[in-house]
Amino acid sequence: MPWDGTELLVADVRDDGTFAAPRTVAGGPEESIAQADWAADGALLYASDRTGWWNLYRDDVPLCPREEEFGGPLWKLGQRWFAPLDSGLIAVVHGRGATALGILDPETGEVVDAAGPWTEFAPTLAVHGERVASVGASPRSAYEVVELDTRTGHARVIGAPHDDAVDPALYPEPQIRTFTGPDGREIHAHVYPPHNPGCVAPGGELPPYVIWAHGGPTGRSPLVLDLEIAYFTSRGIGVAEVNYGGSTGFGREYRNRLREQWGVVDVEDCAAVALALAEEGTADRRRLAVRGGSAGGWTAAASLATTDVYACGTIIYPVLDLTGWSAGGTHDFESRYLETLIGPYAEVPGRYTERSPAEHADRITAPFVLLQGLDDVICPPEQCERFLARLADRQVPHAYLAFEGEGHGFRRAETMIRALEAELSLYAQVFGLNPPGVPALELSG
Repeated sequence: MPWDGTELLVADVRDDGTFAAPRTVAGGPEESIAQADWAADGALLYASDRTGWWNLYRDDVPLCPREEEFGGPLWKLGQRWFAPLDSGLIAVVHGRGATALGILDPETGEVVDAAGPWTEFAPTLAVHGERVASVGASPRSAYEVVELDTRTGHARVIGAPHDDAVDPALYPEPQIRTFTGPDGREIHAHVYPPHNPGCVAPGGELPPYVIWAHGGPTGRSPLVLDLEIAYFTSRGIGVAEVNYGGSTGFGREYRNRLREQWGVVDVEDCAAVALALAEEGTADRRRLAVRGGSAGGWTAAASLATTDVYACGTIIYPVLDLTGWSAGGTHDFESRYLETLIGPYAEVPGRYTERSPAEHADRITAPFVLLQGLDDVICPPEQCERFLARLADRQVPHAYLAFEGEGHGFRRAETMIRALEAELSLYAQVFGLNPPGVPALELSG
């Protein structure tokens, strides 16, 4: 995959428009080039992680060597973490975990960041003259278009300004935490305690917590406002987003922890955070849940099948059957993704079966809800059907909601509402809550 190993090739264009022989100038099997561009003076700029971090280079010379990222996973073509200006300065999106919008002076290596509330910028940089545009968000605002004037250093919102859909007093306050996992390894997470000014928790009662596993799995949970999180925290349920080993934003070594360990490291890291929250007195040990979509759905399902940490779980358009997924059961871009996440199929075919939640659904004893789009071509519904068939003779309370016209990621408002209400109803039944106005979810089994 692009974040594992890429090569940067350069070729001259002949007078007749054809290319001369290309030459490799950077990259390799263990070096990822996230982006390349030309500076105004014709110098070649690119972001490489050859040192363990995506840093910016100019003709092979590092411009700002730091243990932070000036690039990210190239999920699609056209993503831009840096953009050269005519002045010679370079606009950059950079950071460690969270990201900032800054201006890099390639002569001094200094970066000056834009002032403002934003804690996350998308790799969507555009420049015009001395102005830079990007898309930023914060724990109290959704993504909005931000313009930075490099002459004055002033940043302002110029498009899609955040509009509070609900009372901001209900927004959760995130805590940036680092936990200790197996073998003493660090695990990064965002913890959102329950928060509702109009409600007071019963004295001495610890709240339930849901562990959120992000998708990808080569991705990251950004530090931004998420009204789905607020939906639960405003109803007395805490949320912890775990950037488990394999997540981006924390260097290549952290990212490589998931190599051939998908279904192991992610599951262990999520469990470690859940148990740490319980041990420190933040969460109720008896009322922990796990939840995730896509690759996070895999982690949620694997967690229910291989641990006894959680009282219930929510599995959303998940990867469940590796053998089918690796044999043409997904789209072309991810068709060889499992070669690094699990291992080469020709060499370790048994591992694909061993790790698949669909093969171990009969081990699940905790209630769960499974949410799936029937038009999903990345994680087809057939996986869910095979998974549920394994549970046919077991008395495990569960619900399967399959939505017509939905693909990989729900888009319709009615689907999202139904999915969230079903998830909340599951937690209410398992955790002993009584949220008003939420339709009861019927659990079979």
